[in-house]
Amino acid sequence: MTKLSHDDPKGEPHPAGGWSARIRQVEGALIVPSSTPLMVQPCGVFDGAGDFVDEAVLWRSRPLMVAPDRPQAQEHIPGHWIWGGVLLNHFGHFLTESTGRLWGVRPDRDGILFISKRGEPDEAGDVGLQAYHRLFFELLGIDLPIRVVTRPTTVDVLDVPGQGFGIGKIATGTSEFRAFVAERFGKSVAPEGGERLYVSRSGLGAAKGGVLEETRIEAFLADHGYEVFHPQKHSLSVQIARYKAARRIVALDGSALHLVAMLGKADQQVAVIRRRNSGAADSILDHLAGFMGHPPDVIDVIKRDWVRSDRRRADRFSIGELDFEALAARLGALGYVSTGATMPALSEDQARTAIAFVESRLRGGKLRFAPLGEQVPQTRARAGKPAVPDRATPDRSTIKARRAVRRARRAAAKAGASTSGGQPNP
Repeated sequence: MTKLSHDDPKGEPHPAGGWSARIRQVEGALIVPSSTPLMVQPCGVFDGAGDFVDEAVLWRSRPLMVAPDRPQAQEHIPGHWIWGGVLLNHFGHFLTESTGRLWGVRPDRDGILFISKRGEPDEAGDVGLQAYHRLFFELLGIDLPIRVVTRPTTVDVLDVPGQGFGIGKIATGTSEFRAFVAERFGKSVAPEGGERLYVSRSGLGAAKGGVLEETRIEAFLADHGYEVFHPQKHSLSVQIARYKAARRIVALDGSALHLVAMLGKADQQVAVIRRRNSGAADSILDHLAGFMGHPPDVIDVIKRDWVRSDRRRADRFSIGELDFEALAARLGALGYVSTGATMPALSEDQARTAIAFVESRLRGGKLRFAPLGEQVPQTRARAGKPAVPDRATPDRSTIKARRAVRRARRAAAKAGASTSGGQPNP
């Protein structure tokens, strides 16, 4: 297979530049939105001659857009606009994959055009502009009109900036993209908060993945002067103010760190605690390194990956079981807490009870977790249906822990009913 140069738009965008740092001007452009819920989708931009514009394709280590059959236009937008790419509503994917072309914004253009990607509702469902999208653009100093194209639409002239940021090799960003963000993002927000910050996932719910007993980490770091911060409870402006003020930030790997990275400074220390044995966090680490100018401290003390029964590997839904003793020692060695500080280990019974509690919080009550090595092999596919993994078979200690959680929940519900006159709690 021939290796393509950075200048060839059929090749992957690269932080060194090439097509990802150029702007192509397309006259008589036709924008075709997506119409199928696939990972790689037939959609994109055609030029006036009918050729597919490769520079407009979204990459996530591979192209996520392919040329569709060229349809007839159903709408026309006059003027000179900018191609923004794909608008996503998952916070992390919006930050990484809907912003990579904004470095090409020019104030004399008529506005920015996006398409929305059809897919999983929690990751990339059909969306219009949401309040946090608008606030993010404002915090970048962008005051141009922004539209989401939902039908095949022609445009008089369309600027197509290359993808200067994203997931994969481009995660560190081009120098043009980094300079754009550093110069403009969050300039109106003053730093506010302490110098030590722990960015928590404990309030996101069982369906979002995380680690067992994260509240132990919270308590440990709070004892060492850290504010426990739940970003989803605060506006983007408040998050930016906290991240600007903090000199030491500790967090599990997750989407919040992309916002930390966009504000990253050379004098900040960021410790990323891995919560899953997966390459999904690699782009987060590269993003932090590229924008801070130095790599974050990576702490990998995972003992086991507890994988959900509808999954086959550690991913964003899995639950990590951490070695808390090793975590405390590592944080001490790196200077985030006092040397010699300790955190009690999680016993086997405590781990089983904790995972049973996580299961009890999932909707439907049918999904279970088991350590990755205990997962039952995938079953054969039935006729006309894809293969799915069997649920892991729980052992006796896990069953016992689940029963204990159910008893505790029934007791709590009964107590609540007795104190509220038999009426359900609001």
